[in-house]
Amino acid sequence: MTLDTSIEYVKGIGPERAKLIKSVLGLSTVEDMLNFYPIRYLDKSKVYKVSQLQEETSQEIQLKGRITQVQEIQTGKTKRLSAKFNDDTGSMDLVWFQYSKWLKEQLPINRDVYIFGKINVFNRQFSMPHPEIEAEENKEGDLRLKPIYPSSEKLTKRGLGQRFFQNALRNICKEIPNLIEENFPEYLMKTFKFMSRQHAVLNVHFPKDMEHFDKADFRLKFEESFFFQLGYGLKKLHHKTQSFGNPFPVIGDHFNDFYEHHLPFELTNAQKRVLKEIRMDMKRPIQMNRLLQGDVGSGKTMVALLTMLIAMDNGFQSCMMAPTEILAQQHYNGIKDLLEKTGINIRLLTGSTKAAERRIIHEELENGTLSILVGTHAVLEDKVKFKNLGLAIIDEQHRFGVVQRAKLWAKNKIPPHILVMTATPIPRTLAMSFYSDLDVSVIDEMPVGRKPIITAHRREKDRLYVYNFCRDEIKKGRQIYFVYPLIEESETLDYKNLMEGLEHVMDFFSDYNVTMLHGKMKPDEKDAAMAYFASGKAEIMVATTVIEVGVNVPNASVMVIESSERFGLSQLHQLRGRVGRGAEQSYCILMTSDKLSKESRTRIKTMTETNDGFKISEVDMQLRGPGDILGTQQSGVVDFKRLDLVKDSAIIKTTKNTVDKILEADPMLARPDNLIIKNYYIRYYKGKNKWSKIS
Repeated sequence: MTLDTSIEYVKGIGPERAKLIKSVLGLSTVEDMLNFYPIRYLDKSKVYKVSQLQEETSQEIQLKGRITQVQEIQTGKTKRLSAKFNDDTGSMDLVWFQYSKWLKEQLPINRDVYIFGKINVFNRQFSMPHPEIEAEENKEGDLRLKPIYPSSEKLTKRGLGQRFFQNALRNICKEIPNLIEENFPEYLMKTFKFMSRQHAVLNVHFPKDMEHFDKADFRLKFEESFFFQLGYGLKKLHHKTQSFGNPFPVIGDHFNDFYEHHLPFELTNAQKRVLKEIRMDMKRPIQMNRLLQGDVGSGKTMVALLTMLIAMDNGFQSCMMAPTEILAQQHYNGIKDLLEKTGINIRLLTGSTKAAERRIIHEELENGTLSILVGTHAVLEDKVKFKNLGLAIIDEQHRFGVVQRAKLWAKNKIPPHILVMTATPIPRTLAMSFYSDLDVSVIDEMPVGRKPIITAHRREKDRLYVYNFCRDEIKKGRQIYFVYPLIEESETLDYKNLMEGLEHVMDFFSDYNVTMLHGKMKPDEKDAAMAYFASGKAEIMVATTVIEVGVNVPNASVMVIESSERFGLSQLHQLRGRVGRGAEQSYCILMTSDKLSKESRTRIKTMTETNDGFKISEVDMQLRGPGDILGTQQSGVVDFKRLDLVKDSAIIKTTKNTVDKILEADPMLARPDNLIIKNYYIRYYKGKNKWSKIS
């Protein structure tokens, strides 16, 4: 038997069962089965009495007694098998709703047995549906922790229940010495006091006790994270040795003139630190690949602009690409205003750009007179050609596909330096894993003078109070957002909708101007509505989440989010970032219904307690999982077998530091004591990373 052996050759499985297991669980080889880990364990050393059963019992439990009075019960067209189970303290029913004639004939009547399963309660009467039954003489005395594997009703009905998988895995585990090889060198084994890999696999499936399980679990999680980090570490080394870039050694007139005469505010220490990291990267003739994380309003755009000025000082063009026209327009307007007195040429290219303007952009890009281009996917078109693109900045990378980004890299013979920005703080653990091939910079400080947004939770009964508060803010000269999750009324969900909300707001605030913004409006209608609000002509904007990105009105001091329990944490945080952009105190009011789910309460409580995007993102990942945060395109990247990106952050940090130290000292894993890592990596991981030069 080898790891590649088909499971049909495993004792107790066979061709038909193998086919069924593959169709339901996707397991086809011995290695697949070894990686089919238990979801939990049951302590079979504890035996309950019937008198100890409680109505709140939710876990499977074990009892010892005798089965009596077996009978079939017909109810309409359905039949069920029922049996009475007794011990010296009481009795309960055992029930089978799907059963075979074989089961009825083989039940061990009036013999001492152990039954195992989940307790049901109806009219204060206990029952156990579909229990596992084990005769006392067959009881395995040395198995304390019983593994419980993922299963399905389809498998159970065909006789492939827990006992089947336990027996199949036990037969495979007998072959572990011939199947499992060590993949860590002696120095790592000693440093972290690992149990051997063979013992780790065995004790994950059939642990002797919890102490052995904990050691096995740590070993396998460490291993999973280690080789994941190793792959990205090798990728980063490959980029640095193979990705030639244009060096930007000069900090010249464009940068210095802007910094000294046109910078509208003092940079934060975080912005200065990040700029220094970027400058160090771009000095070298190696393509920069850096992720810039920063909360809403932390000043990422200013860092991006200063980076583009460095590119100009070295004779290169820059491009900034955003996923939506609204966001691209915002970047363009902001940068254009900052550069107004410098004479630097900057243009905007989106799907809405007219043909005449496009011709000018194409001509200026090719002759080099256009220094900065801001745009959307339109920038990727083949006819968009640069004279010498040296820097590409991508906002919200996870919204672009790999092929799209590759087109941007190909806009120059020597790939441009890459700066990836995200306004959605990614949990540090997730960034460390998914973005391990990038160098990560974090702006974790807000500009001077920004007051923290006060966030409050209010219910429907508080609506009049909220409206009066908004009226008071308008009297101070401020502006208000009302945000709704839907445009029109939903027949199945009790969301507050935009049109209904617009009527209520216009009725209460009849003496003020109200404008509306939603995703179904045409681009010129959106622009007109936004311009009307930004100019101050409208005191109130009623909108959907289209304002999540791309709206910057410093005078807007209050945001009321209706049906806020319907929004995710990340979206609530992004919406809140639309206020608090001026010098005045700003407020975010989260309106909800009276009844909230446990998850909704957690989201609302988190929002009212902190403005820290990174803390919010950690909670968000606990609630939603890493795949949902990254988006569907990337969710498979974090499909670990044992590692949990939330719970195992300490392991991830440790493995990353360990991998960094190993590769710093031995980039090609050529040292004799690292050959065991290298050989394992080549055998099991290199095929996933075709760029790797390890051989």
